[in-house]
Parts: sequence; C-alpha cells; structure tokens
Amino acid sequence: MSATEIQIEDTRGESAGRHAEDIERVARDVFGWDPLRPGLARAAAAVLAGHDVLGVMPTGYGKSAAYRIAGALLPGTTLVVSPLIALQADQLAHLAETPGARPARLVNSAQPRTRTEEAWALLEQGELGYLFLAPEQLANDEVVARLAAAPISLLAVDEAHCVSSWGHDFRPDYLRLGEVADRLPAPPQSPRAPRPPILALTATGSRPVREEIVDRLHLRDPRILIHGFDRPNIFLRVTRHTDEHRQVAAVLDDVASLPAPGLLYVATRRATEEYAAALQDRGIAAEGYHGGLPATRRRALSAAFHEGGVDVMVATSAFGMGIDKADVRFVVHAAAPESVDEYYQELGRAGRDGDPAVAALHYRTEDLALRKFFAGTVPKAKDLKALLLALAEDPDVRTAGERAGLSARRATALASLFEEAGVLAVVDGRAVPRGGAIVAGTAVQAAIEQAEARRRIDESRLAMMRAYAETTQCRRQYLLGYFGDEDTGLCHACDTCDSGAAERYAESRTAEGRTPFAVDTAVRHAEWGDGRVMSVEDDRITVFFESEGYRVLSIAAVTEHDLLTVTSRSGGRT
Repeated sequence: MSATEIQIEDTRGESAGRHAEDIERVARDVFGWDPLRPGLARAAAAVLAGHDVLGVMPTGYGKSAAYRIAGALLPGTTLVVSPLIALQADQLAHLAETPGARPARLVNSAQPRTRTEEAWALLEQGELGYLFLAPEQLANDEVVARLAAAPISLLAVDEAHCVSSWGHDFRPDYLRLGEVADRLPAPPQSPRAPRPPILALTATGSRPVREEIVDRLHLRDPRILIHGFDRPNIFLRVTRHTDEHRQVAAVLDDVASLPAPGLLYVATRRATEEYAAALQDRGIAAEGYHGGLPATRRRALSAAFHEGGVDVMVATSAFGMGIDKADVRFVVHAAAPESVDEYYQELGRAGRDGDPAVAALHYRTEDLALRKFFAGTVPKAKDLKALLLALAEDPDVRTAGERAGLSARRATALASLFEEAGVLAVVDGRAVPRGGAIVAGTAVQAAIEQAEARRRIDESRLAMMRAYAETTQCRRQYLLGYFGDEDTGLCHACDTCDSGAAERYAESRTAEGRTPFAVDTAVRHAEWGDGRVMSVEDDRITVFFESEGYRVLSIAAVTEHDLLTVTSRSGGRT
C-alpha cells in the first residue's frame, strides 16, 4: 500500500477490543491513569494485536502511555528509540519510580560503559521490560546485531516526525530505523510474524509528514490514530503589524496584560535578553532562556518556571521539550515561527489544565521574508569538498572541520547533509562511509541537491505559516485541517470567529461551490507531478507536491488553464 493511500482510523466510540480489560487494569493499577485519554488505549490494543500504529497526538497528550502499557503486557522487551537523552532519562526515572513497572535501562554514549553493558546483559537474558536507545546508536552494526539477537516484542519510535524531511525537526539518524526494524526477528508473542510491531508517535501530523513516516519506517497496513489537536480552551488570535517598533511595543503590552504564568517565544537569543529586560522594567518576573546558556543555568530556569519563581519565560524554541506545566495561561509569539507544526507544538503548552488560555501570534510579513532568506542558503561546493577531504584523513567531524577551516557548527551541518544524501553515517561524532568508496564530485553534488531540496521544504513550510497568519477562515478549522483531525465547525474561540470573518468565509465557500478541489483531493500537475489539496480559500488553494512542497495556486488560473487533474477524491476517514 502506498503512502498516498493510507487511511485514518475512526476511533470515535471504539473500544480497545479484546485487550480492553488488561489495558484498563495496567493503566489504573500500575501507572495510575484513570481514565486514559482518547486513542491511547486503542493504540496499545492495536500493537498488542500485532498491528503497526502511527499515533498523532499533540505535545503533552501523554503519548508514551501507549508503549508503557503495551510493554507491561508483552512478554519481551519494548525498544524505545528517542532523540533526546534527557527525555530518555525522564522516562526511565518515571518507570523506576512506578511500583510494579517492568525494569528499564538506557543505552547511549553519555553514560558509563559499565551501565551500558549491564543494560545489554539484562536484554540478552530477557529480563528487561523497556530499553531506551538514541537513534545514532543504530548506525553501529554491533548494536543492531545485539538487538536482532534479543527478544524484542515492540519497537516504539518517539518523535517519529524526525524521519520525515517535511517534518520540522528532521534528523538523518532516523533514516536507518526502517532498515533496522526489518532486521529484527519475530517477536516472542508472535513467532510467525516477520518482525515486531512498530508504534510510531509524533505531535506533528500533517498529511505529508504522516505519509513519509509510513514509507520510511516501513509500516505495514498501519492503524493511524489522530487525537487531541482540538484544544477548545485555547483562544487563538493573530495581530498583524507593519512597523517593527510598534510590533515590539504591542508584544510587551500583550504579555503584561495577560494572566501569568506564560511563555513568550522569540526568534533570537538576543531577543530573549531584550524582551526579558523590558518586562522586568515593568515589574514582571521574567527571564530569558536560549540554547546558548550553560546547562546548569537552563536547568535552574526551567525549575524556577515550574515552581512559580518565574512568571514569564522569554525563550527561543530551545525551551519546550519536556515542559509539563499544566497552568500556563498564555503562549505569545513575538514573530511567526518557521512552520505550522512548530507553532502548534509551542502553543500547545498553554492550558493543559483545561482552563481558558490564550495563544497569540504577532505577525509581520517581513519576519517571514527574513526566515525565507536564511532558508534559501545552499552551502558552497568548495566547503563540502574541503570537509570531505578532511574526513578522509580524520573521521572526527569536529577536528576535520577545523582542518577544513570550518566552525564546529558548520562542519556538523555539512556532515548532516552528506548523511541525508546517503554518503556518510555519523556515529558518535565520527563519519563512516556508506555504500563503499566515496567519489568526491558525486558526493558533493548529492549534498548540494539535498540542500536545495531542504530549501524548498523550508520555504513551503513558511508559506503554510503565512497562510495561517493571513487566513480569514476559522483559525481552529485551519489547524485541525492541517493536522488531519476532525472538523468541528466554527470554534467561536478565535479572532476570526469573533470578528465574523470566519462565518463570512464559510458562507462564501458554501455559496460559491466553484471549485472541484476539496481538501485532501489527490491531483496531478503537468510539471510538479502528483499532489494533494491541503486547504481551500476564497480564491486560492494550497497543494502539497512531494517534489516542490506546498504551493498556493489561484483557483481562477487553475480553472482557466486546466493546471490540475483530479486523480481521486478525498478518502477521509474509514
């Protein structure tokens, strides 16, 4: 089954089937979850029945419950691949603190070798319930061989959007997962199965990302479960600006007027300091947070925010993973982020307690133009070649970068391009050739083509972010459509609904009936090939083409010049 044919399970009112009682018992008695959020029991039941599952649920939904419950009921080991060592450690700590939970261990390069060997020994003896693994470990053939010899009952892939080039956090390490999964033997619970079931979890669920996850992880007839993206307690609004100084003043006024605690997301490290200082001048307990701060300082700030010592955290996107503060009353963005996926993930940190919250975006078209400028950067061939030649002498990426006259950050970025292009694998900071001898000219060209593809991806994501900022449609409808969740009609909890613009938009769409291109319709363009309609506006449609990304097309031009051919209508939910 091709990715474009995947269907979304309709789980409304559906139970977890024959595993329901066991799932409910483990969730309640072992982990203390009563009741489970919608979709989590269904996901656990599906993998217990041997199915591959893609669970698309927002940040803070508790997606890990699905593999924790399944792992408690399966006879072998649940292998969890997760990109952040800190999050792995948190999951491990939660399991260790849970009476009755099965044993769990980590395997990563940040811990002592003795702990790693202890984890392998327990795995080989069949005594582990859960093994957490960083994705870069899978570039090591010895690691894969040890996994293939172990009783793996389930492969859980956390942050699964990292496998997708259309996701907002693509990581080359994830490209190996499908191949590794296929090398795992039949699980203990199903000796005739070709491999253990895969549970892929993500908070980024746009259709292109879902399709790429299915393809690259080699999911077989997957159950695709989408839940929780409708957060009706969060009021959505966008304020458009034309002047930078007025934009800054409006952001400060906005934050000062909203009930604390809250988050203010900004684009640069310098902006965290400037906005935090300006808010402090107004008597607000604000602090700046970015990835360049020392680790001890970042931990102290995070703890202070959770404990109530900081009312407003002014942060770059570095502040977010693992944030689990229920009473955040607002998330304000001082400028538009790079994608709808990133924006929704960040605004989803508001109102997790179910009480009213606000998500406010301050938008200026020049902000996106600046992001587009940086997205359009393609590396120079001479830098790529210099790094490649240096790596031939010394496979350590950092030292090779120094030899090539590149900063450590630049060398890492270029090495990642070679990895995305299939030229190298980077394991613990060292480059390993893939597929035999490397021809420099061919490898450099492949990396440049990869960079150009990345530029098109970044630019098209910015186009979708612009569309959200400028739409007159109900903003919640736009977001739910983007993520493939159920359309609940006008939300009456966003600025376009409040102003009446959303109702006028809905009426115009009903009255016109002038386009055959409904959302999710499969189409074909003579130059760009196959695509899928992602959104329909008054006079334009947005189509996703795998080769080009998101493209906004005039309905009048499409109709007049017959630019698109409908290949199939929206399949919707089954």
